[in-house]
Amino acid sequence: LVLLDLMMPLVSGYDVCRQIRAVDADMPIIILTAKGQEVDKVVGLRMGADDYVTKPFGVQELLARIAAALRRTRRPAAGGHGEPVERFSFGPAEIDALRYRGRLGKREFDLSARELNLLKVFAAHPDEVLTRDRLLNAVWGIDYLGTTRTLDQHVARLRKKIEPKPATPTVIETVHGVGYRYTG
Repeated sequence: LVLLDLMMPLVSGYDVCRQIRAVDADMPIIILTAKGQEVDKVVGLRMGADDYVTKPFGVQELLARIAAALRRTRRPAAGGHGEPVERFSFGPAEIDALRYRGRLGKREFDLSARELNLLKVFAAHPDEVLTRDRLLNAVWGIDYLGTTRTLDQHVARLRKKIEPKPATPTVIETVHGVGYRYTG
C-alpha cells in the first residue's frame, strides 16, 4: 500500500503515482493531499490512484480506507485460503518468493531481495520492453543515483540462475540501447 502526497519538494506526486502504476498494476495507492478541487481528484484517479483523501481527514476514516484498499487487492492463493500466491514460474525456472529460492530442473538456487523483485517486475510485464530506468525505479527506487551497470550485473546473475544457457539468454533478452524483455 502506498500513501502518497501530491505536493512533494522534488517530484510531483502525480508522476510518482504514474511510475508506481507502470511497474505494479495491483499496488493500492491512496493519495493524501490538501489539493481538494474536483480537477485534482479526477487527475489523481486517472493517473492510477485507487482513492483520494483531502486534508484535513480523520484518522479512523483513513484507517477504514486503507483496510478497504487492502481488501480489494488481496489475492487468494491457489488453495483458496486467502494467502497470497508466492510461487510462480519464470521461464523454465520455478520461483518460491517466500523462501527467496528458485529451481531450474534439479538445481536449486538462492535469490537476493533485488533479484526476486526484478523477477516480479519482469513477470508482471511479459514480452514488454522495460527500459533500464524503469527497472531501476521499480527495484531500487526513484531516488537511485547509481549507474545502470548495477542493473546489468543483477540481470547477468539472474541469467546464470534461470537460463538453461546463460551465454545465449532466451528468457531475459537484451534490447540494445533500451533495456530488457522477459519472453515469458
